Amino acid sequence: TTKMRAIKVKLDENLGKTHAEFLRQAGYHAERIHDQGLSGWSDEEVWKKVCKEQRLFITLDKDFANLRKYPLGSHAGIVLLRPYSHSRTAVLRILEKLLSQYVLEDLYGCLVVADEYRVRIRRPSEAKR
Repeated sequence: TTKMRAIKVKLDENLGKTHAEFLRQAGYHAERIHDQGLSGWSDEEVWKKVCKEQRLFITLDKDFANLRKYPLGSHAGIVLLRPYSHSRTAVLRILEKLLSQYVLEDLYGCLVVADEYRVRIRRPSEAKR
């Protein structure tokens, strides 16, 4: 059995059961917006829930990359996945690549933008610059 990791993850409504299951198998406590009946909620409502639960948020929604609206260090972290195709497989490949290079605990409080080729990380310590 996989040991549960310290950080909890929330998957936005544009991510599926496959993605949640992949994260669970990697030892993360992963919940989907959809499974909590939050589909269709506004970004603001979803965000309040994510912050209240202190979860790292994984999304395909570029709006969450807005550092003015979602300042670094004010949350448990945002991982923005930028696949060229929004297919389940393309998204899963980026998640696999991300977890092969990082443990999510190391991304706490950060904004991470990941695509097929690279992972860019903005850390809270960089916010002051």
